[in-house]
Amino acid sequence: MITAPGSGPAGAAAEPTRERRSGVPAGVLIVDKSSGVTSHDVIDVVRRRFHERSAGHLGTLDPMASGLLAVALGAATRCAPVWQRGDKTYLGTLRLGIETRTQDLSGEVVAERPVEVTEADVRAAAVPLVGDLLQVPPMVSAVRVGGERLYRLARRGVMVEREPRAVRVLSWEWLAFDLPLATFRVRCSGGTYVRTLAHDLGASLGCGAALASLRRLASEPFDLARCVTIRDLHELPPESAWARAGIPLDEALRTLPALLLEAPEVRAVGYGTAIPLDPARAAALPLGAGPRSVVFRDAAGRALALGEASAAGAAGACARPHVVFPWAVREGRVPAP
Repeated sequence: MITAPGSGPAGAAAEPTRERRSGVPAGVLIVDKSSGVTSHDVIDVVRRRFHERSAGHLGTLDPMASGLLAVALGAATRCAPVWQRGDKTYLGTLRLGIETRTQDLSGEVVAERPVEVTEADVRAAAVPLVGDLLQVPPMVSAVRVGGERLYRLARRGVMVEREPRAVRVLSWEWLAFDLPLATFRVRCSGGTYVRTLAHDLGASLGCGAALASLRRLASEPFDLARCVTIRDLHELPPESAWARAGIPLDEALRTLPALLLEAPEVRAVGYGTAIPLDPARAAALPLGAGPRSVVFRDAAGRALALGEASAAGAAGACARPHVVFPWAVREGRVPAP
């Protein structure tokens, strides 16, 4: 179980904390990243402006891409897997008749061919690329092979075999054609490489294709309705940036089923103790869905922990906390019943 140390007398709950010296609560900040900036650049700015070392993005964007970059702050970093599973929506433009080493226009051109296909040909070639697919990650991805990131190998000119990965493309809509350019919107599972979709489409058409531009519109459950730019982060006070684009942890975790706790159970969760579930409560929760599949909340709706409900064990169904947030942690021995 992952916990954070509290402060106070043995057996007492840690004082509620706002997690950061900037005075805003833990949660998720939505940044509209501009092209030409790395995801790590954004994290560096957020850490400096919010005086928060515990910050990380929920899914990288390539430097050439723009759009939504969700940044977890404080205790929200312990919840990252909850949101990383969400489907993604992108707006992109590809160029037909070209292949590059990076599968986008930033890379070295390795082949050029005449474009003799029609709009109808492009639409038809995209149909088999919708649904459940096996996709080979590009060499410029952050996937590890043999303990090393592929992009680092690519920088040294090293090519390695990559195992295909299961991905899902839920929809691929075509918005405009000005051949050899074609603009589209695609909705796909996390871990899908849009540049590789463009590359595979070009291979199917026989003329090749490379990604010309990419913008992430959504990473469920987050979108760009509330966001800040890097310029905003530099110019606005942290509290103003948070008010514009911050999602408090209690709100961000509403995607998970909740177990509402009574006062004695709140104390038990603070010690990392499992909560027995009667049939009615067990029926309302997913069983065996993973250590971050249920959010434990107090009577006021405040998120206290993440955990898993299980039907296993001699005592019957129970919900066990795996990640207890700092403001819920209790120290000392578990009181006798």
